[in-house]
Amino acid sequence: MIDYQEFKGLVSQLVGIDLSEYKSQQMDRRIHSLMQSWEIQNYDHCLELLKTNPQRYKEFVKKLTINVSEFFRNPERFEELWRRVLPELLNKNSHTRIWSAGCSNGAEPYSVALIVRELGAADRVEIFGTDIDQVILAKAREGVYEYNDLKNLPPQLISKYFVIQNNRYYLNDTVKSMVEFLNHNLLKDPFLNSFDLIICRNVVIYFTEEAKKVLYQKFYDCLKPGGYLLVGGTEPLLNYKKLGFINSSVSFYQKPMANLV
Repeated sequence: MIDYQEFKGLVSQLVGIDLSEYKSQQMDRRIHSLMQSWEIQNYDHCLELLKTNPQRYKEFVKKLTINVSEFFRNPERFEELWRRVLPELLNKNSHTRIWSAGCSNGAEPYSVALIVRELGAADRVEIFGTDIDQVILAKAREGVYEYNDLKNLPPQLISKYFVIQNNRYYLNDTVKSMVEFLNHNLLKDPFLNSFDLIICRNVVIYFTEEAKKVLYQKFYDCLKPGGYLLVGGTEPLLNYKKLGFINSSVSFYQKPMANLV
């Protein structure tokens, strides 16, 4: 019989998620609640189930990654993107690259795409949405949502960019085509680079402090000078100065231009 530590090591290899990089209390609670719902008493049985039952495997990964997102989540942050940050980036760049890291169902990068279209810059922007969960990425590519996912969107954007059928909201193909979705593990995969804006919200809250430190340094390194990092409201960068960032406004951190401190 394997013990819990051995189980976590074997699961990390199986699903490609290094559980040691996550806060143990939260991760342990999720794993054990799932095992309880499956009426599994030992880790050997759970591991065997994950290897042989694709449905249980999907449920397990979903439980670990916790995908929650909606359009214009925390509307005041998207208002600032619309009124200040994106116009600034678009004015100084002929081509702007944006990354939504841990994008879940696609609502976040699509929210950015809507703003970019409203600013008339769709042909000058690349938007990437990445997540560790292949299933949620497939849903993101479909671009089909419930009203609750859109409750923060201005009504004029809903009527302009969505078609409503059977109480489901289908995003316009022109907006969907603006976002490239990629499978990506923030804790182990190589990063793309030369971004003007990186959005990573409500993801690192589950990581250890050491994992967060490494991740934010990587974000800094792959931002262009003058680029912005937008984080979640409960995830302020307390050591942003050591990383090299300027605190531009609430939840926004800017990489200084060359030769600036």
